[in-house]
Order: sequence, then C-alpha cells, then structure tokens
Amino acid sequence: MAPDLKTSLVASIESAAEKAGLVLVSVSQGADFNGRPTAVFNLGLPPDGNTDAIARSLRLELSENFDFDRPNLLPEMEAHLAAEAKRLRNPRPECYVTLGGLPLAFGKFQWPFHQSTSGADTHIVHGEIQLADGGTHNLHAKLAASVTLTFAEIVPAMEQPYAETFVYNAVRKTIDMGQLEFVKSGNRQPVPITTRYYSRWQKKFIFTETDDQERMRYLLIKVYWLSGVLGENKPVWIADPRDAQYLNTSEAELLRMAGDEAGEGLLVLDGEFAAATPALMARAAEYQAALDAALDFTKPKFNESMRSGQANM
Repeated sequence: MAPDLKTSLVASIESAAEKAGLVLVSVSQGADFNGRPTAVFNLGLPPDGNTDAIARSLRLELSENFDFDRPNLLPEMEAHLAAEAKRLRNPRPECYVTLGGLPLAFGKFQWPFHQSTSGADTHIVHGEIQLADGGTHNLHAKLAASVTLTFAEIVPAMEQPYAETFVYNAVRKTIDMGQLEFVKSGNRQPVPITTRYYSRWQKKFIFTETDDQERMRYLLIKVYWLSGVLGENKPVWIADPRDAQYLNTSEAELLRMAGDEAGEGLLVLDGEFAAATPALMARAAEYQAALDAALDFTKPKFNESMRSGQANM
C-alpha cells in the first residue's frame, strides 16, 4: 500500500470513526478477490465500563485507493459507522434474524465487490451465513451475492459501507423465499440482487411489505434469539435501520412497537435497546418450532409424482 494513500485513508477513517463514537483499533493490508490490495480496519468502542462491548470489534475493508471524503460519499460512510457503533453494543453484532424465525450469523465477506469472472456483466461479493441457534450442527450457506451493472448505478460506491445493508437484506429475503439451503458443506449459492428491490420513484430499497403484526412478531423473534438465547439476556438494538429497510418501516416504528411489547411484559426496554424477559423466554417451544419450519422451507423438495412416472412431461 502506497504510504501517501495509506496515510490519507487512515486519517479519513479515524476522523469518521471518532465522529461515530468509535476508535481505530488496528489497520492492516489485505487483498480483494483478484489480489488487489485493500485496507483492513478494526474499529471498536472506547472504554466506558462495558468490557464485553469493548472486546468486540468491527472489520471494515476498503479498496486501498478509495476516497470517501467527498460530499456524495462521506454522509453515508458516517451513517454506516454510527449504526455499527450501536450494533457493537449487541452481544452478537454479527447476528440477525429472518421473518421466518431463523437466527443468522453473517461473516467471511470478501469486500469490495469484484466483477464476475464468468463473463457476465455483474459485480459479485462472496460471504457466508451460519445458522446461529446455539447448536453445534455447522449448518451454513456459502454465498455469491451479485448485482447487475444497471443496479450498480444506484449504489454510490461498490464498497462495504455502501452495500452491506442491502446485501444482508437480500440474503434474508432470498432465505424467506426458500432459495438458500443450509448445509454442512457445499458450493456457493447465488443471491441475485436486482432493481426489483429498489424503487426509483421512492428512492429506497424495498424487500418485504410487512404489517404491524409481522413487525411485532419479528421484534420478539429477534430479542428472543439475539438477547435471550445467544446474548445471555443482554440488550440488543431495536432501532436498527438495517431491520427497518428489511421490513420496509422506520426505526421510530420499531421503537414504538417495542414499547408496546415492553408494556406486555415481554421486553425490557432501555432507550433504543431491549432485552428478553422470562415471559418471552417461556415461548421457547413456539420459536423453536418456527425455526424448524423455516429451515425445512429452505430444503429442496423432490417431486414424488416424477419419481413414479406420473408427471405430465
């Protein structure tokens, strides 16, 4: 990495991180899919007495010559880091849930996007999700998320801070449609991200239309798994804009609904964070059944009529 580029990029990241309430823990040189050098930053929370949160860090990988200190890129970088600072206070910042009730751990993403080597006019990023239910089954899915060149025109930059949210939500949407299978070993599975997920008229991403009942159920599932099961009943961030985009709602609406559930004794709400109560954890059988059904929905189904030769060809 050229010294001048490194110094400039590090200084810009340090400034943006400080504004977001983060500190730069370390910086190192990495490589993208094609072997080109990248800058890998580990960002963490400053000491504030929460030793668990301090021990967690955020990995941010950028192209070595990426310059985000521009009017069209800086605000979104700052918003990304501000959101990540709050996610780092979650007991498992890498974990999310689906509408169907699957807790997922996202990891091993190789940023930034690279152009397809197959000749297709697409940009691709590789990653992996694990079924994060506290078990030792090693069920996971290796991913190849792809966007078309037309879709790429919507994105300010094909770098992690500008794409991670819609990529994660496209993965969740693909699971909701039963189009990703969890296996113990296997090849990468495609996650196509097309312009159907983006409204040019509203200038926003739309993955799933949900109503209040579905959103409330989602919040309870999230707090059950991420706070109660995986987080030792520590609070998780409710007003996450990544969830708001996935559910096509607002952070304020998610907080309002969490307040309603706190009134019912299912959550303990503290600002924008909520923890599970014994009443919520008493629903373990319900949420395990939802997980089993959602997992079964992702499994390929063989047409038995074809096996017996009854199908019309």
